[in-house]
Amino acid sequence: MDVRDAVAARRSVRGFQDTPVDLALVERLVAEAARSPSGGNLQPWHIDIVAGEAMNRLKQAMMAKLAGGQETPEYDIYPKELVAPYRDRRFAVGEAMYERIGIPREDKLARRMWFARNFAFFGAPLALFMTVDRRMGPPQWSDMGMFLQTFMLLAVEQGLATCAQECWAVYPETVKAFLGTSDERMLFCGMAVGYEDLSEPANALRTDRADAGEWLRVLA
Repeated sequence: MDVRDAVAARRSVRGFQDTPVDLALVERLVAEAARSPSGGNLQPWHIDIVAGEAMNRLKQAMMAKLAGGQETPEYDIYPKELVAPYRDRRFAVGEAMYERIGIPREDKLARRMWFARNFAFFGAPLALFMTVDRRMGPPQWSDMGMFLQTFMLLAVEQGLATCAQECWAVYPETVKAFLGTSDERMLFCGMAVGYEDLSEPANALRTDRADAGEWLRVLA
């Protein structure tokens, strides 16, 4: 597989088989992803891998948490004033996904129940969490994004599917307690990792991308 094929194949998978993932393989891919660009070579990322019995404990903890109260999010996942065209793109992809799984807009309960599957990693048997020192700023967040993309492309090459999940930042205290991370580290995101369940209707969704003419300029 060349890089172009991996970029085209990578997407957010929202339904996984329960087939175990080789932990040693994921550790190797994480280590290889650390070759990602990093300004000043700060390498700001911290990665926790969760699998096996630990994964079961986390899923049980989240079931209890979802039945109770909410927590203060680590950050705004989307800007509070999301304007066009970004707002329209977010709305369109959400509607396209719910159409695939047959949940109409008026069925708010079903949509909330579907969204709650995020916190079981859509059935994936393995997950990553990324945390970062709170003193880091937007440039280091960019570094983390490059790390995540590199890992996801390496995963594609190995036949693995992934779903990067910023939604975990909504429950930072629960994740912090589970992972045992220190106060100076903030939770950036989680990521589901496993083998795609081809029978899951949501996985048939292929998001589009804006035409380059909307965002590309060439000055020569």
